[in-house]
Amino acid sequence: MLRHITPAWVYFGGMALATTAGIINAVGFLGQHHQALSHLSGTVTTLGIGFGLTHYDVALHALAILVSFFLGCVVSGAIIRQSSLRLGRRYGVALSLESAALFVSVYFLRRGSNMGDYLAALACGLQNAMVTTYSGSTLRTTHMTGMVTDLGIACGHLLRGTPVDWFRFRIYGVLLLGFFAGGLVGTLGYQYFGYDTLLAPAALSGIAGVGYTVIKHLERRRRHAGTPAA
Repeated sequence: MLRHITPAWVYFGGMALATTAGIINAVGFLGQHHQALSHLSGTVTTLGIGFGLTHYDVALHALAILVSFFLGCVVSGAIIRQSSLRLGRRYGVALSLESAALFVSVYFLRRGSNMGDYLAALACGLQNAMVTTYSGSTLRTTHMTGMVTDLGIACGHLLRGTPVDWFRFRIYGVLLLGFFAGGLVGTLGYQYFGYDTLLAPAALSGIAGVGYTVIKHLERRRRHAGTPAA
């Protein structure tokens, strides 16, 4: 059962983040290494294949992407220090760092450097770790496997007449739509702009991060101004 009315910013923010991740992942697949950047299941498989076939360059590239994604999660955890989505935390800083990583990744990708892939993967790890739970539901914006699984389970419950949490249907549907839209936009963008397509999610993350930071700063100043002196 839905326990409260979900604010619109949860849906809008989730869709924006999922779209960003979809764009990054599409560019990763279409780029030089045809490598997923926003999730790690295929990357870990590639790592095993690379070692198994003694293609160590492939294996080391996959390992570097895995480590980069992990480091992004570490940075996000150190900045936000909160497992549940709650406004007032340092999301602005995390989004700004994601933006910076994407801007710098474009610089390296234009020059054919693998560092571009690593920075884009780091940005995805940072984003994915920003939000872990909301209203009891696990939220992931850079990969869809868990959400598709949860939706399948919920549909199975519906077939049996078991109550389900409709919030999950709505938020997971929004995230799936956002990730799909990101993949579509990333593909069309890559055909015309190549790696510069990543400038779009970089700018979106930067604007969101700076804007959020400014808004929270102004809110704190307003609260302090309204507090009577002791």
